[in-house]
Amino acid sequence: MPPPVTPTPPPRRAPTPVSDAVLARLARISSGSLTTQLFKKGFRQPVMVGLRPLQGAAAPRFAGRAFTMRMIPAREDIDTYATLTTTPNADNLQWVGVEQVQPGDVMVIDSRRDTSAASMGNMLVTRMMKRGAVAVVTDGAFRDGSELAAMAFPTWSAGITATTRLSYHHVADLQVPVSCAGVAVYPGDVIHGDADNITVVPSHLAAEMADLCEAQDDLEAYLALRVQRGEALWGLYPPSAETREQHRQWVAAGRPAL
Repeated sequence: MPPPVTPTPPPRRAPTPVSDAVLARLARISSGSLTTQLFKKGFRQPVMVGLRPLQGAAAPRFAGRAFTMRMIPAREDIDTYATLTTTPNADNLQWVGVEQVQPGDVMVIDSRRDTSAASMGNMLVTRMMKRGAVAVVTDGAFRDGSELAAMAFPTWSAGITATTRLSYHHVADLQVPVSCAGVAVYPGDVIHGDADNITVVPSHLAAEMADLCEAQDDLEAYLALRVQRGEALWGLYPPSAETREQHRQWVAAGRPAL
């Protein structure tokens, strides 16, 4: 009999490079405009529902490239205190991932929506911040919530617990596709955050989203001024062709007070 043939797995999806300049533009836009434009492209649910920023309403806006970490349930013979060695350890990929984070990255942790134990705490988050990361997101929980909340560094989670990660979580993979709060995240995707939402943007759409959302935010700021002065919504929001032309004329006139 011929020897069995082992199929070669296809190469992983390569992200489209997203420049720092595009990230800076995306960080200034609103999550409302971003989700609207993604919906027009067919993306129905790009928002990580159920996660909240530890900084509350003061949470900084950000946009960064996804660095993914996937967790599975802990196992008693592997996830022990001895795993936390002073040298890199294949059974402790979490430390490896923290030291691989690059400037402009957002650490996205797939904790299987399990808040029984912390995904990480202040020490590792601080280390990533010092390495240039712009945020960390988990669909699980963090330790050291009060310390993280006092940092000017966006930290999003589904809860807070002092229980150590080793009790329930094992880091199985880095830089692989993950699910975070039910949203698919591929390494290199853009993760956008404001005080309201975390939104995932496929990397190949990042530059186009910056163009579209900047235009929408400008238009909606104008529409909000007209609503605030008492105008009815019909023909104003969503804007009719006539309203869009009025906006263009307002911009051309130097944006006078309404």
